[in-house]
Amino acid sequence: MTHITLAEASQHLPDLIEAAFGGEEIIIIKDNHQAVKLTPILPPKRRPGFGSAKGLITISDDFDEPLEDFKEYM
Repeated sequence: MTHITLAEASQHLPDLIEAAFGGEEIIIIKDNHQAVKLTPILPPKRRPGFGSAKGLITISDDFDEPLEDFKEYM
C-alpha cells in the first residue's frame, strides 16, 4: 500500500495509475488525512450463457442401470 500526498499524486498520476493496474493500492493524502484510494475498475464477470456447455457433458448408456454392489438388494 502506497501513501502519497495530493501534490505528489498530481505530478505522478500516470505512474500511479499503472501501479494501480498492477495491483498496488494507492492512497492519496490531503491535509494529513486519507482522502482517495486509487484502484482499477475491473470488468464485470460474465455469466455463462444458457447452453454454453453443450457437447461438453456426456452420460453413459448404462447411467440408470443398478450398481454391481447393490444387485443383491434389488
